[in-house]
Amino acid sequence: MTTVHQHEHSSDNITTLLAGDRLLPVIILPDADQAEPLAAAIAAGGLHSIEVTLRTPSALDSIKRLAASSDLVVGAGTVLTPEQAERAVEAGARFVVCPGFSAAVVRRCQELSVPVFPGVATPTEIQMALEAGLTTVKFFPAEQLGGAPMVKALSAPFPGVRFVPTGGVTTANLAAYLALPAVLAVGGTWMVAADLLAAGDYAEITRRTAAAVAATREGGA
Repeated sequence: MTTVHQHEHSSDNITTLLAGDRLLPVIILPDADQAEPLAAAIAAGGLHSIEVTLRTPSALDSIKRLAASSDLVVGAGTVLTPEQAERAVEAGARFVVCPGFSAAVVRRCQELSVPVFPGVATPTEIQMALEAGLTTVKFFPAEQLGGAPMVKALSAPFPGVRFVPTGGVTTANLAAYLALPAVLAVGGTWMVAADLLAAGDYAEITRRTAAAVAATREGGA
């Protein structure tokens, strides 16, 4: 874990890390004071990265704290503008995730030498990502767009593209996604559900994370 953590943040290192874990916990963190105990709970469950979405006022502070104090590789999610990408990277984000494809955000991340995973839902957006020099994309919202069968269908004409399906992924459908060679990893919130964070139930977060990791080992490709 530490070797990857110490490496310069290149796309290769981040994608290798995600490919190893097959899971990316996606967090909406209302309180930055929860950042460190949450990171410890996720690490104890066996994962090495975390995506903090920029959906709360405390998100950048949370990224800053995690980057400074945690062994987890921290990314920023729900990045909508080049300015947000800059602020996230300044705070310590090692990769950027977007809900959709923005040429401006992708360009700024490339200028900052930070891996970016834009959201795609159609073949057109996948081609836009390829034209921008990207080969790893987020598929979002995965379940609502047709789930694992849709990823399989999209991967056929784009054999070089790897997908990170996010949105509606649970333990019930995890195996279907991970069985697809085109799936690099899945993003999920079920391990770090809002009610668990609200209750400060870090033991349950560790339990769910460990169970999810075990599921990737059993059914994982």
